[in-house]
Order: sequence, then C-alpha cells, then structure tokens
Amino acid sequence: MGRLKQKGKAGAAKAYMTRSAAVKKLQCSLADFRRLCILKGIFPREPRNRKKANKGSSAPTNFYYAKDIAYLAHEPVLRKLREHKAFAKKLSRALGRGEWSSAKSLEENKPVYRLDHIIKERYPTFVDAVRDIDDALCMIFLFASLPSDSKVSPTLIENCARLAAEWQLYVMHTHSLRKVFLSIKGVYYQAEVFDQTVTWLVPYQFTQTIPSDVDVRVMLTFLELYQTLLGFVFFKLYTDAGLVYPPPLDPQKDEGAAGVGAFNLQEAKPNQVPSAAAKSKVVEVDGKRISSKDVRQTIKSISASGSGDADVEMPSVDAEAANDEDEEFVEDTTEENPEDAPDAPAFTTATLPTLKTLSTLPQSTSSKLFAPYTFWLSRETSRPIFEFIVRSFGGRIGWPATSGSGSPFDESDESITHVIIDRPLVQRPNETEAEKERRRRRKYVQPQWVVDCVNAGKILLEDLYAQGKTLPPHLSPFGDHAEAYDPTAGLVGGEDEEMEEDEEVEGDEDVVEGSEEEGTARPAKSALKAAASAEDEAALRAAELAAEAAGIDYGTFEKEAKKAQKKASKAAPAQEDEAEKDMNKMMMSNKQRKLYERMKHGQKKRAEERQNLEQKKRAIEKEKKRRAKSS
Repeated sequence: MGRLKQKGKAGAAKAYMTRSAAVKKLQCSLADFRRLCILKGIFPREPRNRKKANKGSSAPTNFYYAKDIAYLAHEPVLRKLREHKAFAKKLSRALGRGEWSSAKSLEENKPVYRLDHIIKERYPTFVDAVRDIDDALCMIFLFASLPSDSKVSPTLIENCARLAAEWQLYVMHTHSLRKVFLSIKGVYYQAEVFDQTVTWLVPYQFTQTIPSDVDVRVMLTFLELYQTLLGFVFFKLYTDAGLVYPPPLDPQKDEGAAGVGAFNLQEAKPNQVPSAAAKSKVVEVDGKRISSKDVRQTIKSISASGSGDADVEMPSVDAEAANDEDEEFVEDTTEENPEDAPDAPAFTTATLPTLKTLSTLPQSTSSKLFAPYTFWLSRETSRPIFEFIVRSFGGRIGWPATSGSGSPFDESDESITHVIIDRPLVQRPNETEAEKERRRRRKYVQPQWVVDCVNAGKILLEDLYAQGKTLPPHLSPFGDHAEAYDPTAGLVGGEDEEMEEDEEVEGDEDVVEGSEEEGTARPAKSALKAAASAEDEAALRAAELAAEAAGIDYGTFEKEAKKAQKKASKAAPAQEDEAEKDMNKMMMSNKQRKLYERMKHGQKKRAEERQNLEQKKRAIEKEKKRRAKSS
C-alpha cells in the first residue's frame, strides 16, 4: 500500500506560502518583511489555483514561494534588523530611566547593516549591474530635486545630488550620451555604457512636493539599495576610465551654484590604480618565483605536445615580469596549419565580450557633434540640461552669472557661435554697431534645436529654429511605433489626400451645378452612382456610357471609378479578416479571449486618437489655406 497523501503537505499548498505565514515564520514585522523583499528582489507569485495554494480557503491574499521565504531566513540583514529591534527597546528603557551614559553607549554601538553582499548576489557581473541602473538613476535624480522634510533628510538629498552629478560627469567625460527627449514629465536621456543602453528621466527644476498618497518608506528602501548599487558601478566606471573616485568637490564653487562644475575630474596616478600584480598570484617553489600566467602557458604547452606524463620545469620569473598585465583570454596559437586543426566550436573565447573589449568599442561619429561650436546660454534657459547635453557632445558652453558661477567665458567672447535663447524677438533701437556685428555673426536658436540635432545625429539648419519662429514638432527618438501619430509624415500624405478630396468635392459641385443648369441633375447622379457600384468591366462600361450621355467629363468619371475600386478592394479583405478572427476567437479560452479583447480595445483606442489628431491637423491646414487665399 502506497503512502497516504496528507492534505496541505504537498503540491501547491507546500510550494506557496501566504504573507502572514511568511511574517510569522521569519519572526519580523510587516515593515521589515517588505524591506527584506525589496532588498533581496523577492516579489509575490500567482499560483495556478489559489484555492489549493491557500489550503482550501478562497480569501484574497498574497502568495510567495516557500523556497524564497526559506532563503530570507538565512539573510544577515534579517539578523541585523532583529538586533536593531532589541537595541530600540534597550535605548527606550535607558532613556526612560534617565541613564544617559548607557543611552549614549548604546547609540554609539548601534547595529548597522550593509548591502554589499546583496549587490554581489543580485548582480554577478558588472555588465548585469550596468544593465539594471535605469530605475536607480531615475530614483536618484528624483530625490535630488525633492525638498527635505521629516521623512526625507537633507543628508539623503545631498548624497543623491552627489551621485547624480557623478553620473553626469562620467557621461560628459566619455561622450556616451545618444538620445534626448523633452517631455511633460521631464527630460529623458539615453546613453551607451559598456555596450548597454541606459535610459533615465530627470525632472524639471520646479518646486517638487511629495503627494500624501505615496508611501515614502517603500521608496526610501529602494533608494537605499540603489545608492549602494550606484556606488559600486560608479567606482568601477571611474576606475576603468583612469579617474579618481569619488571626484573631489570644490566647496566654494558648490556654494556659488556651479552644479557639476564644482566637481574636479582628476586622472588617477599610477600608484593609485590597482596593479595587475594583485590579480596575478606569484608563489615561490624551490627558490623560483612562479606566476599563475606561467602555469596556464605551461598547461597549454603540455596539452599541445600531448606529453601529459612528462615532468615540465616551470620557468622562473622576475619581479618585473610578475607585474605585467595578466591576460584575460590567451588565444591558442599552437595549430599553425588551419587545415590540420580540428573543427572549432561555434563559440570561441576570442569572440566572448569582456570588459576590455566593451570599453574599447569605437564611438559613433556624432559623439563630438558640437565640438566645433561654442554656445552661450540665455538667462531664461535651463542651464543644467543644456550644459550636460552640449558638454556630452564635445561643445563649449557659457552662461551668465545669474545662472550660477563657474562659466568658462563671458558673453563678449568672440568664439561664441550659437546663442540658445527662449524669448520673443525684440527690436533694439539703442544697439551699437559692435553689438549689431556680433549679433549678425552669431546664430540665435531656440533650445529645441540642440535636442533635435542630437537625435538626428547631425547639425540641422538653424533657420527653422530661429528666435521667435514656430518650432517644428519635437518627436520622441525612443522606438518607432508604426501605428503612432507622426506629424511630419502627415504633412506630406495628409495634404495630398486633402487636395484630392477638395478636387473631388469641387468636381462634384461643378457637375451638379452644371447639370442643374442644364436640367440633367438626375441622370448625372445616377451615372456617378452606377460608376461607384460597378463590379465588373461591363457594368463599368455601361456606367461610362451613361455618364457620357449625361454630360459628365471623362476625368470626373475616372476619379469616381478609382474611388469605388479602392473601397471595394479594402472592404473585401476586411470581411475575410473579420470572419477568420471570429473563427479564431471561438477556439480561445476565456482568459485568452479577454486578453485578446483588451489588446484590441487598446489598438482601437490608439487608432481613434491618431484619427482625431489627423482630423485636427487637416482642419488647421484648411484654415491656413483659407487665410492665405483671403489675404
């Protein structure tokens, strides 16, 4: 007789655990459980059958993998949280009794946990960490712009502002910025770091407020993890670039609102860069110094010669040889004749991407887009945004003293080629000849020109973005949506369609007016209807004869015939597609059908929005044409 299965001891009931059961097993508070889940990357799961996972109960609750909860039970952070709970009790007891010396001693020895091991667990390689810093950067830039209050300390905001400035300095130094988009939420940036695309959002410089319905404690837990992650990533990036991390801060420039200019990028000295000798282990055998590099080369020579049993004497190395750079991958060059070599596998170590190969990838030609130009910022433009963009693409930029200190040149500099200005064009009657000559020599552009040049990868014409002119549409460079509304494409196609419709309407009016004058309105209309409903050549020929008898010219008749053919060709496949879709929906399950209907609802909504925008554009174009004709 087989073993009897007990209810709730196997299957989904054993694989899943409710949140209350997890908190009870870990013996921690709900807030600490949330913090642990955020730090360790554990999130609720959805079982296939909620009733079986909840041991027969259908009450709504959150489920977690039992293995994840067992994994949390051995977390060092959980032990530190328990110690902190005991510390809080002892501190409150000492303060209640008035034992100030004991309270001071407890405060000095307060338990503090570190997240270094969690970063190493969640991101095994450096490229994994770079790939996952998008949310971290968005959170850092958000908190850098928030005001301090009882929940968000000034020290935290200062640290976030420092991390944000360090990231911008690295992007400007390496010219890694690729795309920029000015949206309602803020400015979207995209950079390429180690062949990984990093996208982040920077809010505008307005007074920010924390909404009351936002749980700041959850955001602070994420921020705690992200600060540690960015500290690791920035140290590696700066070290690989040969820079000192953290970059030293000039307090005087910082007090003068110099922004990122308050930090000084310094190249690391040779004794500050960790040498490769630390990576290469050197041991002494029988009075000879042998490194790990020599061991690998000797093993390769043994495998190439085929004498695995022979004793091989290790070559001795000097101290200078031990300090040479250790190779990451040593290419096997023992096979001189490629025909005699065995078939190599599809993947080889020579093709594997490493940090060295990723850091030496060739940069695009547009990374120094603004190198030949010098910009001057007008006082009404945002200095942090355009200083970051221009310097990331190799340009020089200056600003007035009202925008902060640290400008490398003043407004009278003769090397200024472009002035970024965002105010209407105003006549200056008292302008001197020198000022007029300077104005003619410089090009005054609106801020959108800088961003559109970055996204286009080339210098655009300044005439469309001149001061006081109506700007062209600013489109998002992130992704190409085939169904999205494109105002630039609509300018060409929409005008042609509108002209055709106007011509057709005018032609119909002319035909109707002419037929009414001659008293032949009914034959003309019937002939045009016959042309629109013609299905074969014989019917089309008969409609053509009737139209000719009614006095309709051949051009108008041909337009109607083409319009009818287009409608017929579009209607037939649409009916076939609808029938096929109905048959496919019958074979779907309820869950799949609901998902499909939601997807189609979203597509229909986007199509309606696009159609409304196109209609508005056509109405605007009509109004422009009408005004042009009347003037």
